[in-house]
Amino acid sequence: QVQLVESGGGLVQPGGSLRLSCAASGIIFSNKPMAWYSQAPGSPRVWVATISTSGDTIYAGSVKGRFTISRDDAKNTVYLEMNSLKPEDTAIYYCTTNHGASNYWGQGTQVTISS
Repeated sequence: QVQLVESGGGLVQPGGSLRLSCAASGIIFSNKPMAWYSQAPGSPRVWVATISTSGDTIYAGSVKGRFTISRDDAKNTVYLEMNSLKPEDTAIYYCTTNHGASNYWGQGTQVTISS
């Protein structure tokens, strides 16, 4: 059974930082590309960043230079380091991967940027 569990969200002021984590189980983690998505209230879920099995990364233009995705295969965990946070980054953040014919998602972690 595939499980993805996000953590690390919270309320921070503009310009602040957060580090999100996503712990995976039920998959051979090192074989899986991992991605983060965000969903703001009333908006569709949008892609944020992806990390390949070899550690190559790609980012959405809105977060490039501010967010860093990384992975620790020994811990079956993917991270999203978020810096220079803006109010428009406020959203629920989800990690995701695929397994077989399905995409799997965690329950999400709320990130709120507000003064």
